Amino acid sequence: MAVGVFDSGLGGLTVHKAIAARLPDLPLVYYGDNAHTPYGTRTPDDIFDLTTAGVERLWEEGVDLVILACNTASAAALRRIQEKWLPKDKRVLGVFVPMIEALTERQWGDNSPPREVSVKHVALFATPATVASRAFQRELAFRAVGVDVEAQPCGGVVDAIEQGDEILAEALVTSHVEALLRRMPHPEAAILGCTHYPLMQDAFQRALGDHVKVYSQAGLVADSLADYLTRRPEMLGSGSVSKFLTTGDPVRVSGKATQFLRNPIRFESA
Repeated sequence: MAVGVFDSGLGGLTVHKAIAARLPDLPLVYYGDNAHTPYGTRTPDDIFDLTTAGVERLWEEGVDLVILACNTASAAALRRIQEKWLPKDKRVLGVFVPMIEALTERQWGDNSPPREVSVKHVALFATPATVASRAFQRELAFRAVGVDVEAQPCGGVVDAIEQGDEILAEALVTSHVEALLRRMPHPEAAILGCTHYPLMQDAFQRALGDHVKVYSQAGLVADSLADYLTRRPEMLGSGSVSKFLTTGDPVRVSGKATQFLRNPIRFESA
């Protein structure tokens, strides 16, 4: 009954942690493509190829449903995966939609026409590839009108997190927030559009100020998955063992994961 969780590196562990807390009896197989992180500066074709390779590896572990706990993969590859690549008996879901539904105060599956919402000025912090894709704005336009989105490509943050350099990561976050605030001085909400960024959520909040509501994806994705599996229990795969897989050095990746999550995690070679 396993479900797969895919990420370009360590960021998806924030989603994995939330899913494990929400569905403690659900075996989860995590795949981190640490050998090729970050995805945020790669081409769409490269992101597609790396993502589908990781998804296929997760299928080998007995999963039929994979959560792309990577905003860059969700933005640059998910539509192509779902429309042109995915076998009929498998599912791959992204992480954008649950967050946009929360922002626009919609329930899961509410496909009514776009409408006015209370939040009018939104700051989006994401990787360069996610920003370039405009996937967030496209999904938001399906659900809301009159929302001004200012996007800030946060180069270097994922690299710093993957390298375990929290001081550099915090300095970069502060710099990126300051750059966005020069263009949008008074955002009402901020979207952390990369699953690595919740590891630095306190730094984002400090730089933005307490008056800005910061939306992080992990809990929203976990709730959405629980709802999905209630309606589609047949998508639970045959796998029964939870594990962490990486394309990088398992010892190094385990150490960095443990450092950031403050909880021992042991990765195996993918």
